[in-house]
Amino acid sequence: MNMPLNTSADTNNLVEQARFNMIEQQIRPWRLLDEDVLELLTQVRREEFVPAAYRSMAFMDIEIPLNASVEEAERTGQVMLAPRVEARLLQDAEVKPTDRVLEIGTGSGYMAALLGRSAAQVISLEINAELVDFAKDNLLGAGISNVEVRLGDGSRNLSADGPFDVVILSGSVAEIPQGLLSLLTEGGRFVAVVGQEPVMRATVVTRSGNGFKTTQPWDAIVPRLLNFAEPSPFKF
Repeated sequence: MNMPLNTSADTNNLVEQARFNMIEQQIRPWRLLDEDVLELLTQVRREEFVPAAYRSMAFMDIEIPLNASVEEAERTGQVMLAPRVEARLLQDAEVKPTDRVLEIGTGSGYMAALLGRSAAQVISLEINAELVDFAKDNLLGAGISNVEVRLGDGSRNLSADGPFDVVILSGSVAEIPQGLLSLLTEGGRFVAVVGQEPVMRATVVTRSGNGFKTTQPWDAIVPRLLNFAEPSPFKF
């Protein structure tokens, strides 16, 4: 007896089931309560932002390499973050349709796409020229036109580009970069994973007048962004 070949409809059904499982089994149980964010995760097709060699891993609860070499990706921190981490960062940012957003660490452009669907304008900086091109192609394919991807080092002075309602880092830093806080508007939010292994915490800093309120709602170990300050390992 001849077995029926898989059709494109069968493949689409498998993909959508994998997406559903990602959202319902990985993301929602991780205190992801914002229904708008959950809906966005069904609309922006994560698999289309994953390098072809790793597309079968698109919905797994892992970091996905963005370089040809896994070792290179680990060394530079150039990975797609785990889906639940991306979703929680987006939820904590509380992005509004009128917001102007700065992302540092574009990677494949997936977080930039989620931000673009949530905000009025997004500027996303990526330090790797090949990833800039990759992200631009992915965003174009997804029909997202309000995200500007730039080749740039997010650890440098960005005052000329501000202010922003949201600054979000798609990677970790050892300490809160004070220069980035200065870019926030009144009520603006800085969102990043801050700290050093084995303790890193999601950190949300909200500007209120000349002051800032900081919360650290959850823990996660996330690869470093390049060139941000690291504390000295020597203590006297």
